[in-house]
Amino acid sequence: MNTKADSSTIKRDTVINMKKNTMKEKKPLYRKVNTRTRGVRHLHGSDYSKTRHRSDVLTGMSKGLQRGLDYTPLYKFLLSKVGNCWNEIYSEAISRLDKPDPIFNMVAKRQDLGNDIILESESTYFSGLYIDTDGTLQVVNPDINEDSLKPFCKCCTHTFNGIPFSQKYTV
Repeated sequence: MNTKADSSTIKRDTVINMKKNTMKEKKPLYRKVNTRTRGVRHLHGSDYSKTRHRSDVLTGMSKGLQRGLDYTPLYKFLLSKVGNCWNEIYSEAISRLDKPDPIFNMVAKRQDLGNDIILESESTYFSGLYIDTDGTLQVVNPDINEDSLKPFCKCCTHTFNGIPFSQKYTV
């Protein structure tokens, strides 16, 4: 009787392990920015602080504003999928995002609508992408790379697609 019970628990354990391996949840394609760190700027805000003491304004803090989200993982994901079918890329990205809007900050529906370079922050740049007529994700201008760009200041580490610029800052 012990062998029968042992074999059933082994089968149950292997089924549980198989489910764990196949049902791994993929990480989201965004992350929260550390807003408590000194010097982190979000380039917006103070909308409530300027209106809270005014008597003519009846509303409180704005609902639905999301501050402190970084979509760098999304941009790296999209760059890694260049040359693949857009519909598959889009469906996977949507399932791992909080909202679909950030995708189209980087991806244009046609090449003539696309930007060569996307500025994510003051020193972080990414290649612009577009969907070609065959439904494939492509780079708008593949000639641009970290060697062709020049930093605007010497205090920041400027990166293009996650790679630091090779040129140094000059006055």
